[in-house]
Amino acid sequence: MATSTRIIVLNTTKVGERNIVVHALSRDFGRRSFITGVAHMAFWQPLSILDCEVVENSRSELWRLRGVSAVYSLSSLRSDIRRAAISMFMAEVLYRSVRDGAEPGLYEWCEKAVLTLDSLEGSNANYHLRWLLELCSALGFTPSEEDIAPFAGGHLGDITSLMGPYEDALLLPLSGKSRSAIAESLLRYLSAHLEYQLNIRSLDVLGELF
Repeated sequence: MATSTRIIVLNTTKVGERNIVVHALSRDFGRRSFITGVAHMAFWQPLSILDCEVVENSRSELWRLRGVSAVYSLSSLRSDIRRAAISMFMAEVLYRSVRDGAEPGLYEWCEKAVLTLDSLEGSNANYHLRWLLELCSALGFTPSEEDIAPFAGGHLGDITSLMGPYEDALLLPLSGKSRSAIAESLLRYLSAHLEYQLNIRSLDVLGELF
């Protein structure tokens, strides 16, 4: 049985010479891993949004992808080093924080977030911080000032500002050191709610760029 769906690529794992496992967030199946051929590797970059057919297999948890095509070019994410770094960070956080299965509305929220980053004009230095706060809400635990205070260190005021109006949050003046510290605080908060530690390697890259 084949089902047409849309996926957002989170990560890939090479399997032998001819196949890769694609870890993705899908519109119809939630977070799931699929197997496909290695052709057209450009499709499998972090946060690529793809139309495809899923062929179910009753003998394996790895269903096969076929008929893959890109929905959006995401040219800014691929050509701008800062957006590319943010997209890698977002994909890694999603890969490590979203459990297998469906989370109502999560796919739609993620697709909108990817397209927003790709089209965003002006400063994007705070985008990943605001995105982390919105991810918490998308996963079902909307942050409050009181709830996040134990994780905030000396940055509770800045985090509270980031929780305010969207445009104000993106324009909030922060040093690179503060952005890194706030990101670490928000990842600790997210880890506490998930009940396991998130170790996000791409955070170091963001620290160098912002």
